[in-house]
Amino acid sequence: MTDRVAILGGGKMGEALLAGLLRAGRSADDVVVSTRRPERATALRERFGVTTMSSAEAAKSSDTLVITVKPQDMATLLSEIEPHVTRAQLVVSVAAGITASFIERRLVEDVPVVRVMSNTPVLVDEAMSAISAGTHADESHMLRTEALLAPVGRTIRVPESQQDAVTALSGSGPAYFFYLVEAMTDAGIALGLPRQVAHDLIVQTAIGAAVMLRDSGEHPVTLREAVMSPAGTTIAALKEMEEYRVRAAMLAALAAARDRSRELASGHD
Repeated sequence: MTDRVAILGGGKMGEALLAGLLRAGRSADDVVVSTRRPERATALRERFGVTTMSSAEAAKSSDTLVITVKPQDMATLLSEIEPHVTRAQLVVSVAAGITASFIERRLVEDVPVVRVMSNTPVLVDEAMSAISAGTHADESHMLRTEALLAPVGRTIRVPESQQDAVTALSGSGPAYFFYLVEAMTDAGIALGLPRQVAHDLIVQTAIGAAVMLRDSGEHPVTLREAVMSPAGTTIAALKEMEEYRVRAAMLAALAAARDRSRELASGHD
């Protein structure tokens, strides 16, 4: 028997997960969605053919509850579904900064909770999702969560104590790459290239480099050194990056993001 999945929150993340599940072959009859705005519910019904209902109704009728609401809406949602959640269900939280213990304390005792930090490439089925088991989640719950997220990208298991670092590295990570592409495109324009040409060159270069990193099994240093030749153009560019302390700036930036993640999490614990 297929688990019935309730997606509680119909925003971008909720819709991306919904679309991924349906593309992977799950029947629309096995997925329900709750969202606060009636017009949003109508749009999801028309686009995907799924049933929309209140969060309480969804919690009553589903085996796996996937929470995709904004962190500031989490407490309200949990109060709505609390009377209807049982320890036989699985709760998967994709809400940034919300600890598993925050959810566990507000639901029935011993309910299994899995915390997830994903990122925006979920929209193109290339997400990186880090998952952490709550106090009562066992191996079967982790496997269910991995199967749930498989259609929209890759997963990795981490202790929940590492989730702030995950947020800094991969949760916010796409923005760093977009920033780098923006800067390199501007540099291409400054060197005399039309904007669209500079953009196309950098985007395809980024895609090719990412595939090499993922599929070659080689260390980034090895791949970088394969591009470099003695006294060549690449080493001249990297020398400038080192002088401008690009590596140190990245370390400081990620530490700042981690610290901010901790601050946000402390308000929901």
